[in-house]
Amino acid sequence: MLQLYGLREGAKYEALVQLAKQAKEQGWWHAYSDVIPQWFQVYVGLEAEASSLRNYEPELVHGLLQTEEYARAVYQAARMTDAPDEIERHVSLRMARQGVITRSGRPMHLWTIMNEASLRRRVGGARVMKEQLRHLTDISAQPNVTIQVLPYAIGAHAAMLGSFAILAFSEGAGEVAYLEYMTGSLYLEKPEELRAYTLTYDHLRASALDPRDSIDVIAKLAKEDF
Repeated sequence: MLQLYGLREGAKYEALVQLAKQAKEQGWWHAYSDVIPQWFQVYVGLEAEASSLRNYEPELVHGLLQTEEYARAVYQAARMTDAPDEIERHVSLRMARQGVITRSGRPMHLWTIMNEASLRRRVGGARVMKEQLRHLTDISAQPNVTIQVLPYAIGAHAAMLGSFAILAFSEGAGEVAYLEYMTGSLYLEKPEELRAYTLTYDHLRASALDPRDSIDVIAKLAKEDF
């Protein structure tokens, strides 16, 4: 099909051929198909292959940086009709996904910008929240993890409409912007769409505290009473 559409051999050609080969293979996340909807399986597959992920979170700590107890508290609040064993399966999946930033060889570069509200919201109680904040300061020492805080003082900002992520792939496979809602998700790949989200992210990075100051703020919050 690539030849039919006139795409010559090269980096993008090889990347697409490789993706086609991998499409028939089941990823590790299929073991969680009992609790993970099809639309999210697609995302987990993309996340597993991404070389980098840029993300903005207004409400909570990004899933790849959550502690187990924090993740459990999030699911208990957001999935109130799920049985305890289903909650545990969701937590287990979330912990397994975090392997993309710790794997050897080609760990994902994660750049997350968190609204100050996500750091001050007491999820799971004071002890769980303090542990989560300490985990953020610890993991920020990894060269492939960058954390910025968007402070209240900045006022209105470029991402007032909500969270989003931009996943990039190696070998010329391009980028995709990802938006999630309660029962599904959107994948945006058109050049004008990607430009809009990239521009928004650039504005957020400029508005947020720099990474060093951000970690100082998080470390200070971890010592405060919740």
